[in-house]
Amino acid sequence: MNSKPLIVISTIVVVVILLTGTCSAGFLAGRAFDTWGQPTEITINPDPSQDGIPSTQTSPDQGGTPQDLQELFEPFWQTWDAVNEFYVTQPVDQELLMQGAIRGMLDALKDDHTSYLDPEMFKRANEQLEGTEYEGIGAWVDTTQDYLTIISPMPGSPAEKAGLKPNDRIIAIDGEDMTGVAGEVARQKVLGPKGTTVILTISREGMEPFDATVERAEILTPTVESKMLEGNVGYVRLYTFGKDTARDLKDHLENLLDQKPVGLILDLRYNGGGYLTTAIDVVSQFIGDGIVMYEEYGDGNSVVYEAKKGGVATEIPLVVLVNEGSASASEIVAGAIQDRGRGKLVGIKSFGKGSVQNYIPLENDQGAVRITIAYWLTPNGRQINGEGLEPDVLVELSEEDLAAGRDPQLDKAIELLVE
Repeated sequence: MNSKPLIVISTIVVVVILLTGTCSAGFLAGRAFDTWGQPTEITINPDPSQDGIPSTQTSPDQGGTPQDLQELFEPFWQTWDAVNEFYVTQPVDQELLMQGAIRGMLDALKDDHTSYLDPEMFKRANEQLEGTEYEGIGAWVDTTQDYLTIISPMPGSPAEKAGLKPNDRIIAIDGEDMTGVAGEVARQKVLGPKGTTVILTISREGMEPFDATVERAEILTPTVESKMLEGNVGYVRLYTFGKDTARDLKDHLENLLDQKPVGLILDLRYNGGGYLTTAIDVVSQFIGDGIVMYEEYGDGNSVVYEAKKGGVATEIPLVVLVNEGSASASEIVAGAIQDRGRGKLVGIKSFGKGSVQNYIPLENDQGAVRITIAYWLTPNGRQINGEGLEPDVLVELSEEDLAAGRDPQLDKAIELLVE
């Protein structure tokens, strides 16, 4: 029996990606940090014990309703029996009934981030942060809103090429109205093999709804890239907080530091989150010691997370780029750097995803349940959920800038480091 919980921070639901056969597939949703993590935030966490969350304990006897709950569950079993005896279409799929019962129980909590993942959904969620290739449109999405909502398109993805933007709401898919349709169901409808197209009807603030035709493709979720910029400034960008991100980041940082830069830019724009453990490992590359975040539970208890020793970039001047697509694990890192005075945040306010989900695999390969267990707070005790992080230096990025290939946010970060 494997009852260990899996912790991720997400993207919001995050993490789930729209894809065919893997979560890393083109459409990500949010705690892998929940952050799917998210949007979330996923083997989502290969070693759950690192996160300080105890394994879920289950009774060795799973053969029936516990004695003290038998009276409470009498109506449930009465309904189960009635469906199996009287429902017009027989036989009734027992597995679907069981899955529906789990969904109904979790829906009763009225928490957008607490949900059931069937086996295929859970498989995709696991694969998404493993860097697996998938087939989809390439966008991180939030499945917890009234409509499936774009957190951010992946760089170079079909979603980006089709002009999708953060906070776009998908109100219809191939002409089918998505009003009242669960976000995860809508996400599944966007999935499909490469080379096929899907027509998304988009609701964007300040505009009339419009259709976007997106051709699905094979997508590999990016993790880290780096380069040297003008003014001898090192630049590193994180696209997600996956299984190997911290290791890859350290390699990139060591390569940049060998070139003696005057400072570093950490670009977290449109990074929707990932593993909690990866977020702590990442921020530990920039903060040498001390508190980097808190996890606060419903019973009033909290867990303190401190930076791990051995970071390679704890002294060099640092600027962090954030925007409306920076969520979950990205906000953990950015919030710690801001609160600890380690560097300045440049850009616009971040997404505001600060709840923590625990992924618990179910027996007999029946998927998993994702349950909100805590909120996370910055070192100064700030609650970011629903609020986001305000940058130290506010810099907008306009449509005109994008069309002209300009990046004033990056320019400001370079300016601050060179000066």
